[in-house]
Amino acid sequence: MTRAEKAAAVKVLKKKFKNNTFFYLTDSSALSVEQVNKLRGLCYEKGVEMKVIKNTLAVKALETFAEDRGFDKLYDSLKGPTAIMFSDNASTPAKVIKEFRKDHDRPVLKAAYIDTDVFVGDNHVEGLAALKSKEELVADVILLLESPIKSLIRALDSGATISGLLTALEERGES
Repeated sequence: MTRAEKAAAVKVLKKKFKNNTFFYLTDSSALSVEQVNKLRGLCYEKGVEMKVIKNTLAVKALETFAEDRGFDKLYDSLKGPTAIMFSDNASTPAKVIKEFRKDHDRPVLKAAYIDTDVFVGDNHVEGLAALKSKEELVADVILLLESPIKSLIRALDSGATISGLLTALEERGES
């Protein structure tokens, strides 16, 4: 790689790290070309972008960011063959890894960066795969907020008055 090519690669990686708050560092080195192509296809299908990178270029790109991003915790994981999985959803790359490993022993999770938190080691795949997306969490909160409102509407529809409901709530609070 020429110096200009390296600078261009670092620039691309900087942009990726800036725009993605979720990415995984993996090792898929023992996979055959056919298996890597299947993994890439699964990643594409699930909306995950997989890039094989040079560790030194990744470190150079990560070093350009402020310390509060926590990228320095990833440097030890950037050794040996590395592929980065970028995603808009924190759990999708872990789900891809988990699904692909039903038939293969790789990729191995080196580290995951989830919105300034770093998870180092393959033992985190199960937990990361179980993370809920932002949309799922919002839906859960809406359901929790919606439940009392539905109860109030049902009570009012059944003929109860607001003063009767307030009295019942007051009595419930005293006991």
